[in-house]
Amino acid sequence: MKYRRLGKTELMVSEIGLGGEWLERHNTEECVAVIKRCEEAGINILDCWMSNPEVRSNIGIGIRENRDKWYIQGQIGSYWENGQHTRTREMPKVIAGFEDLLARMQTDYIDLGVIHYVDSMQEWQDLQNGPFMEYVFGLKEKGVIRHIGLSTHNPLVGQEAARCGYIEMMLFSINPAYDMRPASEDLEDCFAEHYEPDLPGRIHPERAKLYKMCEQLDVGLTVMKGYGGGRLLDAKRSPFGVALTPVQLIHYALTRPAVASVLVGYDTPQHVDDAVAYESATDEEKNYAAVLAGAPLHAFDGQCTYCGHCQPCPVGIDIAMVNKLYDLAVLQEEVPASVLDHYKVLGAKASDCIGCGNCEAECPFHVKVIERMEETAKLLG
Repeated sequence: MKYRRLGKTELMVSEIGLGGEWLERHNTEECVAVIKRCEEAGINILDCWMSNPEVRSNIGIGIRENRDKWYIQGQIGSYWENGQHTRTREMPKVIAGFEDLLARMQTDYIDLGVIHYVDSMQEWQDLQNGPFMEYVFGLKEKGVIRHIGLSTHNPLVGQEAARCGYIEMMLFSINPAYDMRPASEDLEDCFAEHYEPDLPGRIHPERAKLYKMCEQLDVGLTVMKGYGGGRLLDAKRSPFGVALTPVQLIHYALTRPAVASVLVGYDTPQHVDDAVAYESATDEEKNYAAVLAGAPLHAFDGQCTYCGHCQPCPVGIDIAMVNKLYDLAVLQEEVPASVLDHYKVLGAKASDCIGCGNCEAECPFHVKVIERMEETAKLLG
């Protein structure tokens, strides 16, 4: 395993890390097996943005024997309420959510205290002089968090954060499809601008600007969504029409300026091996150019990556899971029985959607969730 300096934090992190998101679907034994395989491979950084108490506890159990060997990227503003994840700026919930993270991780400090999911410029500005940031700065002063970071999908917010001086690192979504996304919510001028001549990446200029700015200002980047929620590994769902490999996608992200680690989601120890294969891969195996050189300019908007930022749902729908089951269903000529079985046991179904639109307002990828719920209800019942 190779290690890279994470910007001004000075931490030397493994260039392949552990994104904890998929561990939510597994029991303690399965989570621990993944974590142990990561340790064996030399992985030393993990992210836990999830507020689910069970997965937090399982990760804590997995790392407790080797806590000092892990850099934990824990997010502030992530809260579990009424059986669902929610992003919050309400201080009692912010504090309770972070203290829960410490307790369940069985630690008294978090290496990277990441401000959870700021995608609007207005919210970034609102946070600057309020109780939320006072709390974050207080945590750092006490040593409860060692470094301050930010999670965002918006390169314009990222640029402002890089300039502010106190953000030492960022968790940002990077893959070849996302790099063709526009920087703003206005899709009309998505591709009206010139793209960076970084063949074959064709990176949107605002995203390219963010990467270069982070490199110049020594703000380290860790990567989420490196596989595009798994979509880029599947030719049928990839916007490029062909499947990329984990090695190619990891290489893509690691060759962006300022990137220190790609945080990959793993369901099994084999998935860890698939990612770590990057360390011994040949140049030919890493080469993504043939896939991307002929790819059309593309916006990834409208496609669910199952990230869960749409939660909470007022009627309790697990939107990410419903979307995933729908996507799995339409890949086949007939809906697989396994998909129907998983759908049947969900507490709330797509047909329970009341069309409130809260999920669409929170979605960083502008998925038309209400339409998806209607389509799913027709398809799966």
